[in-house]
Amino acid sequence: MSAESTATAPAAAPAAAPAVGMRKNGKQWHEPRKAFRPVSGLKSYEKRTEERKLMQTVKAKEAEMKAEKEELRKKRIEAIREKRTAKAEKERYEKMAETMHRKRVERLKRREKRNKMLKS
Repeated sequence: MSAESTATAPAAAPAAAPAVGMRKNGKQWHEPRKAFRPVSGLKSYEKRTEERKLMQTVKAKEAEMKAEKEELRKKRIEAIREKRTAKAEKERYEKMAETMHRKRVERLKRREKRNKMLKS
């Protein structure tokens, strides 16, 4: 019986962590540290350049999409602005038409349009 127990005991010892002894700083409750092995510089140059190219294409696409979105936004704002100015002008002409003759109002409209075309 003692032969069997001695045979199993050495087999169990290598499975456990090897005995290191007392730590120098006295903090035995911490796990032992492993060697510092940096992995940041282990990629090949070709791989890094490929990743950079990929990132550049992605950023270019994002910038294009943002510009497109901004352009649509500006178009919407400009359309709203034009509608408001047209509405204000129409109201102004209606107010003029109340006091003046219709033909005179039309004549003023044409004159203002000519002036607007000359200014722009």
